[in-house]
Amino acid sequence: MENQYSKEKYLKLLSEEYRNIYEVSEEIINLQAILNLPKGTEMFLSDIHGEYEPFVHILNNGGGIIRSKIDDIFGNTITEKERATLATLIYYPEQKLKLIKKEIMLNNEDLDEWYLITLHRLIEVTKKVSSKYTRSKVRKAIKKGFEYVIDELLNSQATNEKDKERYYKAIIRTIIDLNQSDSFIIALSDLIKRMAIDHLHITGDVFDRGKRPDLVIEKLKKFHSIDMQWGNHDITWMGAACGNKASIATVVRICARYDNLEILEDVYGINIRPLSNFAMKVYRDDDCKRFMPKVYDEVEYANDKTNMAKIHKAITIIQFKLEGQLIKKHPEYNMDDRLLLDKMNLKKGYVIVDGNKYRLNDTNFPTIDVNDPYKLTEEEEIIMKRLCDSFKHSQQLNEHIKFLYQKGELYTIFNSNLLFHACIPLNEDGTFKEVEFLGQRVKGKEYLDLINDTIKKVFFDVENREHLIDVMWYLWISPDSPFFGKTKMATFERYFIDDKQAWKEEKNPYYYLSGEEEVCDKILEEFGLSEKDAHIVNGHIPVKAKDGESPIRANGKLLVIDGGFAK
Repeated sequence: MENQYSKEKYLKLLSEEYRNIYEVSEEIINLQAILNLPKGTEMFLSDIHGEYEPFVHILNNGGGIIRSKIDDIFGNTITEKERATLATLIYYPEQKLKLIKKEIMLNNEDLDEWYLITLHRLIEVTKKVSSKYTRSKVRKAIKKGFEYVIDELLNSQATNEKDKERYYKAIIRTIIDLNQSDSFIIALSDLIKRMAIDHLHITGDVFDRGKRPDLVIEKLKKFHSIDMQWGNHDITWMGAACGNKASIATVVRICARYDNLEILEDVYGINIRPLSNFAMKVYRDDDCKRFMPKVYDEVEYANDKTNMAKIHKAITIIQFKLEGQLIKKHPEYNMDDRLLLDKMNLKKGYVIVDGNKYRLNDTNFPTIDVNDPYKLTEEEEIIMKRLCDSFKHSQQLNEHIKFLYQKGELYTIFNSNLLFHACIPLNEDGTFKEVEFLGQRVKGKEYLDLINDTIKKVFFDVENREHLIDVMWYLWISPDSPFFGKTKMATFERYFIDDKQAWKEEKNPYYYLSGEEEVCDKILEEFGLSEKDAHIVNGHIPVKAKDGESPIRANGKLLVIDGGFAK
């Protein structure tokens, strides 16, 4: 009876999508055929950190796939320079076309002949990159207006090579005669790039110090097939957009540190003026030299470094105050060791950290009340209220953060790969560390699932947001957070203590035990992956290739892909 009920249920579901048995059979045949095709190419990217230009270049070149296909096809027939030109044309067709046409005109060469040769070559590359996909899938990916023509060129049914060549030439000659060559080249280039990457994985940190995370997100929104795993910097921006003040202060501080307040002001409409005015007044006579912004290219630098340094210092002190308030509010976070403002002796110029006394390199803190160091001044309260309102009501920011919430997860399982950004908390013996989170004792997959559900609630369950929102800051900085996983984030020490011994951040055992195959197998099994070809893929951990480090570890079980995008 139960089997009969199940059959009826499935037949009812099928009837909603297909009109009759013939349509169902056709779909089954199609799916079975697809299963026997080679897998589509997946690209894994991590730690983009707002660096739009290198990110989009890697997307355009398909992570090197396109150039590799060009070399396979034409390695023995055209020169290295011609292959490089063809590759660049595919990556950036509009820009490269202008340069090539200008050069052809200067040299009085035949443009139509160049079109004829180039279109032939592009068709060959298109055939190569689309060979693993069904004809239907390829046709759906073609730019509107050229579907029929490109489909014909890729799938000519001419009976012999001479007829096929004559057929090709007739179509291409017509394209040239109709002055559609540029548009057709652009369409073929777009199709090649589309076919080069079937699915894109972003394993964390779209945001951070780079100038244009907004453009990165706009590009990702248009990508045909994508999944994302949140990174620690993403979590901070997500918390800021939901109104967590400590996360807001952290975001503003990092933007000031890397001279990138423009992303807040010009792109997201966040009003920094109250903070700027406050900083100029409070630190008028302070050179704030330890807060000078980190600038990659001095030639391009146009802002006043001293003013930026003052803003940087002002928001840093506010951040430490707000963090202290959260630590006191949540004793369950077990982060009392990060309460350092009350461990400073400003008259004698030292601070106590982990029981050790260190000399402070700066004692000018006019906004800190030594009797209540974590209390914001009246002006600081106003500044944070305005910043909080700006972050919560920025339409552009909230659209981008919503995209992260909708497309992202803490971890993803895809084609027998377990993807996450940073770590899974472990004990020294390689067992999963049990953590208290929101009143529950959890570990391993159960812990990550609980965090994932909580992060979603913070954004989507607005009515109950207030009692959960502090979690977003906790996940950014807690030693037990899978987004971080270090004993401390030594931000205070790096600013105010010159002794680098105080900067030491001990990593969770995951970071060194994950290099062992047995540990990786245990993690994969925890997430239901027992296949021999299963892998862990995570970012966050820089791979020092120049020092001989390999991104492939644990006998191939672990792949570390921190892209090192940030300049």
